[in-house]
Amino acid sequence: MTQSRDNAEATFAEAFEASLNFKTPAQGELLKGQIVSISGEDAFVSYGGPSEAVMAAAELEGLDVGDTVEGTVVRTSPEIRISRKLLKGKASLDQLRQMYENNLPVEGKVTGRNKGGFDVSVAGVRAFCPLSQIALGKIENPDIFLNQTYDFRVTEMSDDGRRVVVSRAALMKEEAAARAQEARVKVVPGATLTGRVKTITPFGAFVDLGGVDGLLHVSEMSRRRVTDPKEVVQIGQEVTVKVIKVDNDGKRISLSMKDQEPDPWGDVADRYPVGAQFNGRIVRSTDFGYFVEVEPGLDGLVHLSQLPLGVKAGDASVAIGSQVTGWIREVDPAKKRLSLSLREVATNDPWETAQQKYSIGRVVEGTIDHVAAPGIFVLLEPGLTGLIPNSESGPEEKQLKPGDKVVVRVMSVDASRKRISLSSEAAKAAAERDEYVKFMDERGDNEGESAMALAFKRAMEKKN
Repeated sequence: MTQSRDNAEATFAEAFEASLNFKTPAQGELLKGQIVSISGEDAFVSYGGPSEAVMAAAELEGLDVGDTVEGTVVRTSPEIRISRKLLKGKASLDQLRQMYENNLPVEGKVTGRNKGGFDVSVAGVRAFCPLSQIALGKIENPDIFLNQTYDFRVTEMSDDGRRVVVSRAALMKEEAAARAQEARVKVVPGATLTGRVKTITPFGAFVDLGGVDGLLHVSEMSRRRVTDPKEVVQIGQEVTVKVIKVDNDGKRISLSMKDQEPDPWGDVADRYPVGAQFNGRIVRSTDFGYFVEVEPGLDGLVHLSQLPLGVKAGDASVAIGSQVTGWIREVDPAKKRLSLSLREVATNDPWETAQQKYSIGRVVEGTIDHVAAPGIFVLLEPGLTGLIPNSESGPEEKQLKPGDKVVVRVMSVDASRKRISLSSEAAKAAAERDEYVKFMDERGDNEGESAMALAFKRAMEKKN
């Protein structure tokens, strides 16, 4: 107990003796010490004196407890206060030189413009800031800087102190580099960040993520098709983006906003079952068909073979931007593919009942689908097309165009091979026979037939 008390008294005596010999730092003197604590807006620095010096926490610029910091004494009472900035009116030319030699920022006020730059008052000393060093980027109106107070870096100082050159841009570059370094830590694939639209180009927009820029490509702005980025974002707008790729050591960052919208492919099979009708807009064409926007973010393909009967590629009715109505042919959510038709499609396989529905000898009406080397293809119902061979069509049928109606007679049905053979000539003969039967029925008997009537009868029998 006695020894502990003796040690405490000795320590106190040493501290008391040191305090008697301590010399209070003078204003403008450089002071170096260790950060021992940070409380609110102040940081406390141990420099070897009887009490800690105080520095504004905002000036630490990334430093923390335990780090060494250096600053200029700007006040000695009631506490020692130091600053990494040279406050105006608080320093002499010698102190300004200390800030220059120690690469510390100074505070200055822009007092006027001169040829090539600005007059800046730094602690009562006149300094020069070149126009290119007052800010980063192109300066549209230099007068906006007049009478403003900024932090500067002293970049040049003559021995006699008559020439002092300062730069605000140098500090801004350092601050931007520090922010960029901090931001890059957060910029990783999958991260969701907030940024501000910096510039807009025809292919997208560059977003400032707090010191680093990322590209928000036009294809990643929305699930719907975007042709002009200005339809979605504006310069200065704050946006939430997702990092999808980081290349070239973090210098190339790809961003997306698509995830902020629901995925229309999630329940597409439920909302657009096969056979369902849709309304959409033609958004682009290819050599093999047209892409139709069924809803924002959901495009489907109409193959050329699925255009309306009589319509071909390039027609005004299928121009880009045209509104169309059609039917769903096929849905593949996994591959995000939607096959469409501008013709009515079958919800069931019509070939399963074709043998019964289109019995041999039956006369039906169909629509010309297209004409090819084998003959004329006729659409009997959605999903069911038959062929009139060239030998079974007359001159009149050969003049028909896709979309025209034609009466045909079923000659054969092969459901397994999905083939139906038709004849327009046989349909005509059947019609003529029906007319003859009707004529005879109206007469009521077969007696007294004229030679012409008998000849007609024999002709009908021969055809059938």
